[in-house]
Amino acid sequence: MATDCLRDIDVVVLAGGLGTRISPVLKDTPKILAPIGGRTYLVFLLSWLKSFGAKRVVFGLGHLAGAVSDYLADNPPEGIEVTIVIEDKALGTAGAITNVRSEICSNPALIMNGDSFVDADLCDFIALHKAQNVEASLLCTYVGDASRYGTVNIDTGNRITAFQEKKMHAGPGFINAGIYLFSPDILDEIADCGSSLENDFFQ
Repeated sequence: MATDCLRDIDVVVLAGGLGTRISPVLKDTPKILAPIGGRTYLVFLLSWLKSFGAKRVVFGLGHLAGAVSDYLADNPPEGIEVTIVIEDKALGTAGAITNVRSEICSNPALIMNGDSFVDADLCDFIALHKAQNVEASLLCTYVGDASRYGTVNIDTGNRITAFQEKKMHAGPGFINAGIYLFSPDILDEIADCGSSLENDFFQ
């Protein structure tokens, strides 16, 4: 298995959400600093990205950004260049990507939500993206009950044909895993689409 596929790809971690659902547990701790087995989720995430050769990570921060900035200053990750961009108000997923756009240098760039994790082989994902010569790829995962999520319709050529709104008793299906590969042209299109990547751009 290739282990350096992210060597020349900027990784953008979107971690500016309010964390309202988990705030009763974490209080004033941002989601990306949630403790897991004596370490923070951020440490696990960076270690996972590093296993694929990641050299540069851009963090898009908002709510409780200071805590994340301080943590990274006190615990700089070895072998990874970290850049922090802070939004001065809630911008939504598309707005957050646009806010960090000037810091993205690679083609493609890997964009990911900082509050969810899918133990996927990113090298396989990147290889398929390049083999199909596309401008955008979405990593999807199969779940036994998609009721909590909107589902993604995928054809036999791995092309997305539709996004379905979440519904009760949806049954099994593919869902958006929150990890994307975007070309510079797609990043520029996102800047004109609105605030929500999922609703304003993908739909």
